[in-house]
Amino acid sequence: MTKQIFAFVAASLVAALSSSVHAETRLPALFGSHMVLQRDMPVKVWGWDEAGQTVTVEFAGQTNSTTANSDGDWVAVLDALETSAEGRDLVITGSSTQRFNDVLVGEVWLCSGQSNMQWPVQASNDPDLESLTAKYPKIRFISVPQVGTQELQDDFKGQWDLCTPETVKQFSAVGYYFGRQLHQTLDIPIGLIDNAWGGSAAEAWVSRGVLEADPDYERYMNEWREKEHGYDFDKQMANYKVKLEEWKAKAAAAKTEGKREPNRPRPPRDIMRGQHRPGNLYAGVLHPIIGYGIRGAIWYQGESNAGRAWNYRKLFPLMISHWRKQWGQGEFPFYWVQLADFRAEVDAPVESNWAELRESQTMTQKLPNTGQAVITDLGEGCDIHPKNKQDVAKRLARLALAKDYGINIVHRSPEYRSMKVEGNAIVVTFDHVGGGMDTFDVNEPIGFAICGEDKVWHWAKAKIQGKDRVRVWCDDVAAPVAVRYAWADNPVCNLQNREGLPATSFRTDDFPLTTKPAESPADK
Repeated sequence: MTKQIFAFVAASLVAALSSSVHAETRLPALFGSHMVLQRDMPVKVWGWDEAGQTVTVEFAGQTNSTTANSDGDWVAVLDALETSAEGRDLVITGSSTQRFNDVLVGEVWLCSGQSNMQWPVQASNDPDLESLTAKYPKIRFISVPQVGTQELQDDFKGQWDLCTPETVKQFSAVGYYFGRQLHQTLDIPIGLIDNAWGGSAAEAWVSRGVLEADPDYERYMNEWREKEHGYDFDKQMANYKVKLEEWKAKAAAAKTEGKREPNRPRPPRDIMRGQHRPGNLYAGVLHPIIGYGIRGAIWYQGESNAGRAWNYRKLFPLMISHWRKQWGQGEFPFYWVQLADFRAEVDAPVESNWAELRESQTMTQKLPNTGQAVITDLGEGCDIHPKNKQDVAKRLARLALAKDYGINIVHRSPEYRSMKVEGNAIVVTFDHVGGGMDTFDVNEPIGFAICGEDKVWHWAKAKIQGKDRVRVWCDDVAAPVAVRYAWADNPVCNLQNREGLPATSFRTDDFPLTTKPAESPADK
């Protein structure tokens, strides 16, 4: 019996020693050397350790201790920090000690959306010149890997990098140019977090539970449940491999016979792990960073939702409000890029789901602390990824500099305010005209269409009147009732303010839109 007791005690001691040897204080990748902490607000620091372990966080003369809960989670909060370009150590002590060096305090912005935000510096205009001059050690950035999942992620693999000619090439072009403008203007450290994913649908950026609880998304969620039921990616891959072998044989035969080889089959995409499945990106690339102190977010997305443009007028503000609620920082600034011009130009006025999506984006400005950069003059008809990311970023930076940093600059594109029928013309009045309405390239405003009671649209002539009005008419419409401007996938338009910000597309009619879902008997 004595030997049994002795063995039990010895085993217990070994287990305890082993536990203490392997115990470790861990933090997510967001916390690391060279990071930037958000100034002027409490700084949340979190991680994992043994249950009940005391964890102490030290930075800039502050010390805060906390205790890991029963799950091993711990959170410490530092008092608001002042701006500092001096690299200092952040030290976390628990079961082990973690020391992060060269930590700055400044402004942190999240750069999110789909491919036009993901698009790197090396694929934008003048990548050689831009990378050669990217010598900004006080600009730091980190990228979140693309993980699509329904399981909430708490961490990711990544690290903070200093902005150098080498590191900048693969980082978001819009994000970098935006951050550079802020840094050059404010002369403070800038931290940028990029979690954009090309082709992503807005629904993937919202918690699945939020969408399932909203009856407006019942049809959409039912469609996804049908896709998910019995989905077998392994079977699809097996079928693909069979087709690939068949293609190889046909390609070899074609080469021997001097014929053109057939098109290579495309590998299937796993929709369960992709960037369209509702909730996937919220769980995979957003959740790991929620809670990190940020000033605000910039967003470039919408192309993947153009077919559901009507729903986007609710979905987009829902997403923004959802993010803000989860972050717990109040109504932080959220600025987005409106869709650029894309696809072929048209000879006559037509309906456009891209125009309808732009309208939904404009309507989202009803939320506080929001704004949009209009870029219908910066797109490329044959390329959904226009390379001029510099001007896109400057327009986003104008919003932030004016609204968040108190700099007196024109920052908002002209927007429709009202209309008045005067004989055979309609006089349109604009808000946010800056120094006054102007045109680009030619003196006459172009891009307007007008219609009468028959709802048949005609291209219209236009003339600027005063600082904020435009007179619109068409000789074929004697009694006009409505007017549209830049209402097309790729509008040919030139109205702007004197500061060069293009007028926002608009319509004065309430005619049915092409993307509005048809009512079912249950909806009536």
